[in-house]
Amino acid sequence: MPKTRLPLLKEDKPKKKKNRKLTVILVLLFIALLAVIFFRSSVSRITEISFVGSKYSTQQELLTQSGLRIGGQYFAVSKGSLQELMMEMKTIQTATVDKSFPGLIKVQIEEYPAVAYELDQQGSLKAILSSGVAVPINETGITVEKPILTNWKASDPYKAKLCQTLGNIPNELTSDISEIVPSPTLSFPDRIKMYTRSHFEVITAISLLKDKIVYLNQVIETEQPGLIKMLEADSYVPFYTESDIADDLQE
Repeated sequence: MPKTRLPLLKEDKPKKKKNRKLTVILVLLFIALLAVIFFRSSVSRITEISFVGSKYSTQQELLTQSGLRIGGQYFAVSKGSLQELMMEMKTIQTATVDKSFPGLIKVQIEEYPAVAYELDQQGSLKAILSSGVAVPINETGITVEKPILTNWKASDPYKAKLCQTLGNIPNELTSDISEIVPSPTLSFPDRIKMYTRSHFEVITAISLLKDKIVYLNQVIETEQPGLIKMLEADSYVPFYTESDIADDLQE
């Protein structure tokens, strides 16, 4: 009598696949729930904001520019984007952003250096940065060791070029310059007149100043007060000759 074989029961694979898919969905929902709880918690919020190195901008101005606020999303702040945003301010040369979890954001700021000063219409002294922007000075009793810009219009494009040029010259080479005024001509629309603390009068051009400044200091250190021209050619004429000085002494 032939043996009959019972058919093997097949595994219910579709059911196992459904269970696995359900498990994955539940895990994802759980992770999403945890993420929602985390991002709504105080741990994910900004708790402290600090700006370090700023001299010419107030904390409120920096906060407004940055868009940061206490309680804002900590993880939504991009270091690179915040750095670029801060450097849009004409007072800021570089900005470095440091984030410390939980909730601390620190912005280290390096501002453009002050290269000159000017008096506004109200008689208040303002610092002119190498970027060309004028900022109020809050310090009292400040020593004005930079040149004072006189008779410059705010819209004058050569004013910004002058500030940029002064920013590229070492301080020790400009320390004797007390005042700079515009004196344009057809040949030199960027011509300027400078007056020094050692009583020299100097005529030059903004585009030539960086290359001519060494000659200026050589004359100031070795000659009597006089008129110095530093244009296509350099020249020096003293205000008083030796005979003039001798005559004054005899009188």
